[in-house]
This record gives sequence, structure tokens and C-alpha cells, in this order.
Amino acid sequence: MKLATWNVNSLKVRLPQVLQWLSENPVDVLCLQETKLTDDKFPQAEIEAAGYQVAYTGQKTYNGVAILSRLPMTDVVRNNPRFQDEQQRIIAATIDGMRIVCAYIPNGQAVGTDKYLYKLRWLDALHEWLAEELQAYPQLALLGDYNIAPDERDVHDPKAWEGQVLFSEPERSQFQRLQALGLKDAFRLFEQPEKTFSWWDYRMMAFRRNMGLRIDHILLSPPLAARCTACIVDRAPRKWEQPSDHAPVVATLE
Repeated sequence: MKLATWNVNSLKVRLPQVLQWLSENPVDVLCLQETKLTDDKFPQAEIEAAGYQVAYTGQKTYNGVAILSRLPMTDVVRNNPRFQDEQQRIIAATIDGMRIVCAYIPNGQAVGTDKYLYKLRWLDALHEWLAEELQAYPQLALLGDYNIAPDERDVHDPKAWEGQVLFSEPERSQFQRLQALGLKDAFRLFEQPEKTFSWWDYRMMAFRRNMGLRIDHILLSPPLAARCTACIVDRAPRKWEQPSDHAPVVATLE
């Protein structure tokens, strides 16, 4: 069983890449963020033709999330019932006994701004809801673009990023609160190459210089973490023409 997450930064632009990646990497579940499509524009037929069922919720220009699954999905929930929000950032479904939660956590813009405070409130509500979900679904995976680099290993230049959005102490504390629920960072269950990141700015040749952050994560509840045998970042799609600024993250469960 392979679970993956990928912020595609516009599914309209990146659909051919998603389909190519799935043909080369036939994961069982793929969570997408920043689809940036209203539901009536979602390419459901193309994805189903590739062998995947799909659940999605979107909006024009911004946000939008989807779960693609080769297995049946039930109990689909859109958005966090504990947080009123017009932005489409969460979708969850039960797949093969696992609760899959796909999340696009707010960016936050800059420390101290209204968008930053919204991000912290959003994360508080996510924590509250996931605590309840874990009671109902012991096998739970939270996949997505967290817009948080958990520690210094996840930042190309920690001193330059210290106190900045994506790497500020309140954001990292929120990540730790999710872990305190028992959720394990699948990537850190294993020895990993140094300076492994999942996002690189389009500017300043950041990808070529590996000036990145690891902000895309798969957190697993203890029963799933016990089954996890590998977790990688697949940098290959970041090298393609017109790429997303994020790379897929893939966890393998036995």
C-alpha cells in the first residue's frame, strides 16, 4: 500500500504531469492540494480513466484538495466540521479501513499578519477535530502541504528562516501538537539524506541550488506507523517542464 501527497499548484496546468506520474508510480492513494478548480471544472473523467476514484472540493483560483484512490472510498467529509471556513482546504475519506485526511494548511503570509493568525486558529481547529477522528479511526493518515518546516534539518538555511513564516516557533509548536496526538512523521521514521526538501521557490534558481524546505508531510497514527517501511520525496517531477514548486512525498505501508 502506497500513500502519496503532492501540492500540484494548479491541476488545470499540471494534470498531464499527475497522469504521467501515476502511470510511472501507481500509488494506491494520492492526495492533491492547490487544485485551484471549481468542482464543475474538475477533470474527474480523465482521472477515472487512469484507474482512480476521486473525491474533491475546490474553488476558483485558490486552494482546493482531492483524494485519488484505486480502492473504494466511503464516509467522505469536506472541510473541518469544527471550523467554519469558505476556503476549501480539507477532504477526508475512509479507504481500506484507513482514515485518509488530505489537508492544505494555510501559508500564513508573514508572521503577525491576519493570515498568520488565521493559520494558527485553523491549526487549533485541526488539532481538535483530529483528536476526535483518531478516537473513531485508529488507523489515520494526515497527508498534505502543511506549510510548516518542523525543524532545522528541514530548512536549507535555518538561521535565515528563523522566525519567518513556515519556520516560526508557533507554527513548529503546532506541528509538535499534532505529533503529541500520537501521529508520527513518516519521513523521520527512517534514515534520510541530508538536505531533503519538498518545496523550492521558483525564484533564484532555488531548485538547482537545493534552497528548499520540507513542508509536505505524511503523519501516521501508531498502527499505520508500525506498518510503514519507507518514505521518500520524489524530486523527479520538479525537474519537468512547467513543474509544480512542490515534489510528491510517498509512504509505503506493508
